[in-house]
Amino acid sequence: MVNKPKNKFYVIKRGKRIEEVHIDKITSRIQKLCYGLNMDYVDPVTITLKVVNGLYPGVTTAELDALAAETAATFSGEHPDYATLAARIAISNLQKETKKHFSDVIDDLYKFYDETSHETVPLISKEVHEIVMENADRLNSCIIYDRDFAYNYFSFKELEKHYLLKISGKVVERPQHMLMRISVQIHLGDIDEAIKTYNLLSEKYCIHSINTILLAGSPKPQMCSSISIMMPDDSINGIFDCLRLCGVASKYTGTIGLNIQNIRSTGTYIAGTNGVSNGLVPLLRVFNNVACYVDQLNTQTTSEINVYLEPWHSDVIDFLNLSKPGGKEELRTRNLSYALWVPDLFMERVEANEKWSLMCPCQCPGLTDSYGEDFNKLYEQYEAEGRYKKQIPAQELWRAIIVLQAETGGPLMMYKDSCNKKSNQQHIGTIRGGSFSGEVVQFTSEEEVGLCPQASIAANMFVSADRKTFDFQKLKEVAKTVAKNLDKIIDNSFYPLAEQGNSLRNHRSVGISVQGLTDVFILMRMQFDSEEARALNKQIFETIYYGALEASCELAELHGPYPMYEGSPISKGKLQYDMWNGVKPSELWDWSALKERIAKSGVRNSLLVAQMYAPILSRLFGNSESVDLYRSFYYTRRVSSGEFPVVNPYLLRDLDEKGIWDDKIKEAIISSGGSIQNIPEIPDDLKAIYKTAWEVSQKSVVNMAIERAPFIDQSQSLNIHMQNPNYGALSSMHFYAWRNGLKTGMNKLKTRTAPTIFKTDKQLKVATQVEEAYISNDIEEMKKQMEEAEEKNMASLVCSLQNREACDMCGA
Repeated sequence: MVNKPKNKFYVIKRGKRIEEVHIDKITSRIQKLCYGLNMDYVDPVTITLKVVNGLYPGVTTAELDALAAETAATFSGEHPDYATLAARIAISNLQKETKKHFSDVIDDLYKFYDETSHETVPLISKEVHEIVMENADRLNSCIIYDRDFAYNYFSFKELEKHYLLKISGKVVERPQHMLMRISVQIHLGDIDEAIKTYNLLSEKYCIHSINTILLAGSPKPQMCSSISIMMPDDSINGIFDCLRLCGVASKYTGTIGLNIQNIRSTGTYIAGTNGVSNGLVPLLRVFNNVACYVDQLNTQTTSEINVYLEPWHSDVIDFLNLSKPGGKEELRTRNLSYALWVPDLFMERVEANEKWSLMCPCQCPGLTDSYGEDFNKLYEQYEAEGRYKKQIPAQELWRAIIVLQAETGGPLMMYKDSCNKKSNQQHIGTIRGGSFSGEVVQFTSEEEVGLCPQASIAANMFVSADRKTFDFQKLKEVAKTVAKNLDKIIDNSFYPLAEQGNSLRNHRSVGISVQGLTDVFILMRMQFDSEEARALNKQIFETIYYGALEASCELAELHGPYPMYEGSPISKGKLQYDMWNGVKPSELWDWSALKERIAKSGVRNSLLVAQMYAPILSRLFGNSESVDLYRSFYYTRRVSSGEFPVVNPYLLRDLDEKGIWDDKIKEAIISSGGSIQNIPEIPDDLKAIYKTAWEVSQKSVVNMAIERAPFIDQSQSLNIHMQNPNYGALSSMHFYAWRNGLKTGMNKLKTRTAPTIFKTDKQLKVATQVEEAYISNDIEEMKKQMEEAEEKNMASLVCSLQNREACDMCGA
């Protein structure tokens, strides 16, 4: 090794060679990565000087690059090109630290030697390894590494921390390796299709679910993310079997929707032990501990379980209270989420201000297994026979639900009758619950655990370069490819539970969704609540449904329809939009010809479209989340190296083009909580386009959901945003969604505390002064104001129930 230089700053090169630190070399490296960036904002010299201030003797080249990337990222609040530069530095560093050829990386992963156990522990399956080795030259030559640089810094850091594969804690994959790994696992020996899929993924047209990203190519590739489980039986055996199902399913990631409606309620007699039931609370605390105990692979997150209950269960109040933030710890479950599976009869009783009977499923059998008129008749029969445990005003329970949602954002609301009446699986039996976020709606039983491979299409990729047209033909082709990919995942996945394999083999359900919808409207200069945006929203989902059905029909022509096809609505010529009153598709596609083709050959998949809420997938592409609006146009992104300010790139470039982006405007946006609506210097045409989720009527958000729903054969995870939750507006929103036939009324209620933004020292000082003044207020006066506010809130709830037609969401 060369002697240390006399200069106190020296760098250890990747070949272990020691060299003096040269500022001009650092600057030159940064400048080389600034191609195509706006140099009016990006200053390589400033970054270099800050990097030099953070140096220490013996810094490695990799550490130097990491410091330069983090330094560039700190300026991302000035201009998004800094985040691009940060990504280029970090990705360039990764490429220098990893092997170039995909086959070499796969070979290393397959031959991984664990120093602790002194054994070879393959991180890649033998099958995938053999396929890659046999086709190494072709696969290696098809990878385009420049596409790594399309990720921004925050997306790359997310990939680096959680999804790029590691050996002994060191990342060995590049993003392009990861995408090719996914593509090979999906298609196995079909190299042509693997390369086609790789190109779509690497060009950012679509992305598969987190499970697929994490486990594709592994020895146990469980690539399906959404899991639905029902409690097998109201017995010790059934309960512990369900615990096993949840534990094993959680081990391989994925989120769980768990229906426990058949568990008997508190105080019900147990014949086998001559005792009485303790009800749901102690049981759910056990599931809470399972969720806490089972870590999901290297995501460093606990299991995600959403528990479903119908509101006629007599433990429903205790069930709702479990998620409250305060109270006794033994009566709370912090690691579970909650959902209500709501029959129409309950909503009708609330509307009519009638009594609601709370029952035990053990004493009132059959309610869980029925819906519609069959449920109503059986429920009313049990009422007439006096089998209920207790009767309360329906509006009393409704108030408890609304207040809890305003406090906690939950429970999730799904409508049992809509989910069953508008399902292509309705001929099999009653559907008893949904997925974790309410977008997947599948039949489950003791023999079948619902499972659904999912993928997200980036809608913004189909906007033309001139921002004037939307490429529906390309969207249809991508939807077809994604549908066929998901169908292959069904056959090429590992199933830790036999019940999961049973479900997918019988029904072959898949779920295609969208991200970046708000970005589409911004790019095409459409106001979110405009008629043209509403029409585009509908046509996007109509196109995806059409393309997915066409692909599924093509697969059926080759392999035959899925096993449970006969007797389904689609086998009788009824598509999803046919199950919605008065809905007709547009003339964009030839639906009659497709129906004729399906009548001859059937379809390969029972379900095809499920609009999931997957913020991580959206962040990986740098797009707006799912179908949601932005909550702020200036916010922070948190990665392993710290928190960084971010300005929305679309907004900044529009402001820059108009010559009005400067420190004054930036400070004004920060002061306004990430909004531009009250900034005089910003023109009205931009204000109309750039509205946050808090500044758009939530009725228009629900209308969007209603209008695309006839082309979503599963459901959609719909978030509602209310700055200051108003009981009346929230109640009215639920009834509006229910009356218009939505399957999922609401996933989460998000409140104004959601966005986090950077504040200047001056702004922090003002905020502190306001907080101190608030604290010093008279406590009794504060209590009085809170009581008055609560009274007004309750009055608004009463108003929404008594004046339904005049109070649709109170204009919110």
